[in-house]
Amino acid sequence: MKKKLVFLGDTNSINVELICKSHKIIKNKVKYIIIGNKLDLKNDVEKISIDININEINDPINFLDYDKNCLNVFNVPNISNKKSINLLNQIKISNFLANNTKYDLITMPINKSIFKKNMEFIGMTEYFAKINNKKTQMLMCGDKFSVIPFTTHINLKEIHRHLNSNQLTLFINNLLNNIQRDTYKLNFNEIKFLCYNPHCGENNTMGDEDMILKKTISKFNEISGIYPGDSAFINAKTGTLFISVYHDQGLIPFKILNKKSLNFTLGLDFRRLSPAHGTAEDIKFQNVADNSSYIRCMEY
Repeated sequence: MKKKLVFLGDTNSINVELICKSHKIIKNKVKYIIIGNKLDLKNDVEKISIDININEINDPINFLDYDKNCLNVFNVPNISNKKSINLLNQIKISNFLANNTKYDLITMPINKSIFKKNMEFIGMTEYFAKINNKKTQMLMCGDKFSVIPFTTHINLKEIHRHLNSNQLTLFINNLLNNIQRDTYKLNFNEIKFLCYNPHCGENNTMGDEDMILKKTISKFNEISGIYPGDSAFINAKTGTLFISVYHDQGLIPFKILNKKSLNFTLGLDFRRLSPAHGTAEDIKFQNVADNSSYIRCMEY
């Protein structure tokens, strides 16, 4: 049976509801230990109308005293009165355990704004790159098609600054190396690169960005393109990976068209997965949250 680690994430969210309502579905398929503060978990479980006990685990590496009928948690005591500091500490411990065990690490959603108030924080994909000294990439895996953005969480007005042959070549080489890694078990039938400007720049009359893209991509036999973003996803085939130039260009159609999806961080020495949604604190404790993405992370 697979063993996985689950970083609890921000409890001002639907995270605990997702974990609780999914437990009966996955408990006979995967063993998992929650990494987080036991009291925070307990407080939220009590507010959800799901009857389940909490079992504290002292050895998250060997899963000693594991009970499949309970939520098994490795307690990380809070070290500060600031939520951001406590969550960063939990992330670092989760990262340490995943690196040492090579178990999959599922990270539940966080509210990035609580970190940005105190530090430079782009996102979890980028933070894992920083603490592991690795180059990471954000792959969104879907049941119909997958998407990986060339640029992720940056201001739209800054995107054109990254469109140069050196950065594109490095990105593509990293991607091709990553999807060939046995650890990840990824398989794509085709890889398509989207263009930057509307209509792929209309024969270079909108700027030279798309010409740079086209020339760089032509060096790689594994990738085709460039394709206009307004039509590329029509009749998209299962097993296709789209490379979008920026975040929303790819993730808007991805989230609309895929029913089952997850976020996969490439570049680490373990598989880091995450549900393809945010904290959704506006529906916290309402028992209406969709757990399909979380279950896909657990069964993947």
